[in-house]
Formats: sequence, structure tokens, C-alpha cells
Amino acid sequence: MKNKLLLVAFIFIIITACLTPQLQVETPTSTPPLTPLPTNTPVSAETDSLTVCLGQEPNTLYPFGGPNDAARSVLAAIYDGPIDTIGYDYQTVIFTQLPSLENGDAQIVKTPVRAGDQVVDASGKLIALAEGIKVRPAGCRGDDCVITYNGATPLEMDQMVVTFRLRPDLTWSDGTPITSEDSIYAFELASDPAINENPYLIERTQTYEAADEKTLQWWGIAGFIDPAYFTNFWSPSPKHVWSQFPVDQLKTVDVASRFPLGWGPYTVEEWIAGDHITLTKNPYYFRAVDGYPKFDQLSFRFIPDPDMALSELVAGRCDILDPTINLDNHAGLLQEMQTAGEAKAFFVTGMSMEWLGLGIVPASYDNGYEILQDRQDIFADQHTRQGIAYCLDRQSVVNNVLFGLSTVPTTYIPVDHPLYDSNIELIPYDPQVGISLLELAGWRDTDNDPSTPRRAVSVKNVSFNTPLVLNYYTTTATQRRQVVEILETSLAECGIQLNVQYFSQNDLYASGPNGFLFGRKFDMAEYALGVNSIEPPCGWFTTAEIPNKDNLWSGTNLSGFSSDEYDDACLTSQQLLPSEPNYVTLQRRTQNIFSTSLPAIPLYYRLRISATGPDICNFDFDPTANPLWNIESIARGEECGN
Repeated sequence: MKNKLLLVAFIFIIITACLTPQLQVETPTSTPPLTPLPTNTPVSAETDSLTVCLGQEPNTLYPFGGPNDAARSVLAAIYDGPIDTIGYDYQTVIFTQLPSLENGDAQIVKTPVRAGDQVVDASGKLIALAEGIKVRPAGCRGDDCVITYNGATPLEMDQMVVTFRLRPDLTWSDGTPITSEDSIYAFELASDPAINENPYLIERTQTYEAADEKTLQWWGIAGFIDPAYFTNFWSPSPKHVWSQFPVDQLKTVDVASRFPLGWGPYTVEEWIAGDHITLTKNPYYFRAVDGYPKFDQLSFRFIPDPDMALSELVAGRCDILDPTINLDNHAGLLQEMQTAGEAKAFFVTGMSMEWLGLGIVPASYDNGYEILQDRQDIFADQHTRQGIAYCLDRQSVVNNVLFGLSTVPTTYIPVDHPLYDSNIELIPYDPQVGISLLELAGWRDTDNDPSTPRRAVSVKNVSFNTPLVLNYYTTTATQRRQVVEILETSLAECGIQLNVQYFSQNDLYASGPNGFLFGRKFDMAEYALGVNSIEPPCGWFTTAEIPNKDNLWSGTNLSGFSSDEYDDACLTSQQLLPSEPNYVTLQRRTQNIFSTSLPAIPLYYRLRISATGPDICNFDFDPTANPLWNIESIARGEECGN
């Protein structure tokens, strides 16, 4: 996976949605009546109006202002694309075609470089070219042809050039044509240090320029071969309106933060703080000639209480319940409502997973491991980590906490992903195998009492007779308490005892060196990690992603796992194109190394839940897309046949 997406994943997508307390739920034998709650929001029940209920109010509609999940749902109605990710694949929306090497809109060209030039070296790092730097010369696509630059010999390296061709019929919702300059203006906004939007890609961009009014070209830094090059486009911003304001004011001015111009099916008409946002059909929408969108008006209501949201769904005052409404505790009820014909329920999993991190290398080891001063080196032997995995009843968690609506992962890639390696076998709950692996690592039942923890007899770097008692850290969310209860019981079957401690979100996720997760100060830690992308996130577990003082305690490899073999396979795959033979091979090799080494244990794919009224059609709740990615196609009743 590209590092530019890893950084986004780390900063924004470490999932905390499950931190909201949830109550223990049993699936009801019948659907209890839901009493519609009063509302002061005028919502039409006519077929020309659609109402989406959100679990929170958008914090901003300014794309560079850090929009929250609710805002992103609203923005999907204001902007369309520019690229949709559907079914783990990319689909163009506002281009005449998606750039590719095959259609000629992407090219790899030779470019001369000299000492002092910014290049991407053989390890994928952005660096000034100098004597002794290892690089891939032009045409070199693997490690076997890497050279060490001598500082004098002329050198050529590969450079990517990608051309983006905008549809000719794109206009802003005020009727002004969208041009290449609007995308360049967006690039300039994203490059502003105060915004710092996607710095990884911006730093690896040599030039972003207009070829003509509807054509743009992206030139990468020499040596930067990007597997997802066709996404290196900046979504247009309305330069003719926003450029009237200083960049630092755009976060607060209404024309950018509350009523932004777009090119999508709807345009914002009204925002009543704390209650609703009303949008109306955009007459300049490029798909208007095909009868889209289906509704003249679109309303977004803010209903954080899931019970009230379900009541409003039954009453017809919510047509769609957005996944920002926390419906985890109502999965069983939604299934009953669907059976009764009162609603349509949607449950999907995607690139977000619940993880059990193992403190393989705590931060205290960074200056060298000392058996008498540091925490015991309990996870160094991968047999210990594998044994723990066999002793986790993850399927029981899926069945009892998630109503059987999720699955147990084998690696960091969903099973539906095209790069998933189906040959990797799932580690099942098997205490006998787990015990055998623990004994192989040197953990023995010295007192023949299965109710007491095993003790170290011949565990490398662990003092004799150390009990297998592990600190388990997570948040106070009720769902996580339910998970811990199951896992604690199953681990005890193998002689593993937990010392469970619950922390607030702020305490658990506090930055290093003092924070538990990012300070790498834990034995076991349960957390969620996801990425707003469909690129394989092998980089999560590379050495470069270990939080430490040198990178200001930022990174996704919370366990401190480090493997040269894993790093090489992952980082090399990130510098190949999907069409190249070794790309798939290396992506799957990283999965195999992961499944054996277990730097962390994936517990389950996190659920995204949504619901609609029974008469709503064309709501396509895709696991990799914005929940309202096709808002223009959603219809009701008789319109469903059109």
C-alpha cells in the first residue's frame, strides 16, 4: 500500500467509532413497536423529497477542513467522484477515461538526474541524490538492478507522467464551466502548509499543470513509481469564488464551509444548525439529461440517538439511516424489522478491522533489551504469538457480539479484495494446538492446575518461572467489554491469564512516549485500524511505521515488529505497478509472512450498518465506497421501475 495512504490511515482512520458505549443486546423474538418521536423539522413525504438521517452534524463542508464522516456523506451529494471505489475497484466519474498505461494516458519516461536533485531511492524514500545513494536506474524494476550512485556518472531514472481528461460537460452548480485551473487551484490549496493535505503525494509531485482547459498532467519525482497513479488528481475547487478570500479564511467563510459550489446532483440551499441541511437539485448536473437525481430535494437530519432514528425510519421521516448513526447495538432488531417488511437492513465489512496488538518490542527495548530492567521478552518467539492466536475464540466473538454478520480475518486484507491470498489458512480456535505451541516456546503447566497461568521454563529471554499473565488494554466501550469477556475465557483454557484494564479514548490513544499505544507500553491492546482506501495496507507493519522518538511517535506498527523479509516484500511491491508480474506475488508474500509472524492478531472485520425504508431502492451500500456514492440513483416507490 502507498505510504501516502498509510499516513492518512494513521492520522485520521484509526477507528474510534466503537468507543461509544453500547448495551448488551439479545436478538428479540419479535419486533417491539417503535413510537415515532416528535420533530420540528419540516420533512416532506412526497416522492420528490428524500431524507437521510445522520448520526452527527457535519463539522464543515470545506473539503480541506477535515470533514467528519457525516460531512463526507453530504459532500457525496455535492460532488460526484471524481473517482469512485466500488467493489475494491476504481471507477471514473468526471474523466473521459481512467488513465492507464494501456490507453496511453499514463507513461513511464526516462529523465536525467544529477547530484542534489530530489529523487525516490531504492527503498522508496524521498531524498536528495548524492554519492552513495542506492537508486533504480531507468528501466530497473527490481532489486537485482539497483545501483549505488557515484556522484559523477550521468544517470537516468524512471518518471511517471499521468494525463487526466475532464468531461467536457462539467460545470459548477452556478453554471460556470469547470476547467483545469480549478484542479490546479485545489492542488495549491492542498499544498498550503496550514492545510498539509496528503503531504506524501505532494512531496513526490514534480509538476501538476494544465495542458489545456480540460486536460491536466501530473509529473512524479524521478524514481517514484506509484501503483495507484490514476488517483493522483486533485478534485476541483471553485477558483472563481474561493480565490476572493485568503486561504486561511476558507475554513470559516460560508461559501466554502457551509454552501460550497459543486458539480454533483445537489446543491446546498439551507443549513439550520443543530437540526438539518436542505439541498436542492442541481440544474447543471452533467447527468441531469438522463433523469438524475431522482428527487428534487434532499434533506439531511441530525439524529445521534439510534432509537430515535429507528422510530423516525418507521414513521417515514427518515428514508435512509446513514452509518454515522451507531446501529451496532440494534443489528438484531434491524434483522427483525427487515423480516417484518418494516425496513431494509444493510451490513457490510471492508478495510477496517478490530486488532489485538501484541507488544513484541516495547519502546523500553529501543536502547537494548535488559532482562532485569525491561518487561520480559514474552512475545519474541513466534510460537508464543501463534499459540495465543489458536487460543482466541474469535468466531465466538463474531457469533455472539456481531450477530454472525462479520467474519474472522486471516490477514490485513479483506477476503473479497482481489489481492487476498486465499491459500492462507485461517487460524481456528483450537486450544490443544495453542497449548502445544506454547509448550514448544517453553511455557509449561508446572503445577498441573489448568486454572493457574503457565510459567516460563525454557522461554528465551524470559526469567524462569515467570507466569504467563498479560496486561490487556482497551477502551471502555461495551462492545469491547463483551469481546474481552469471551477472549479472556478462551485464553484461560490455555493457561493464559489476563489483567484487563479499560481506559478512556484519550488515554489509550495518547501520543508517545507516555501513551499506551503509540508509546508502545502494552502487552496486549485491542484497537481498530482502517484505511480510507482500497490499496493493500502491508505498510502498517513495516519497520518504518514503528512509533519512536525519531518519528515523533507516529506510526501504525504499534507492536514494534520488524522483519527485513517483510519490509523488502512490502516496500518493493509498493514500487511496482499492478500490471507487473511481481506485484501480486510480493503482495501475497507479505500476507504469508504476516500470517506466520503475527505482528498483531486480526480479531474481526468491523461492521458498517445502514438501513432504509422498505420502499427505497438503488441504495448500494458498498464496503469500499462512500455510503451515498450513488445518491443520484436512489429512488422510491414507482420511480424504482424507471
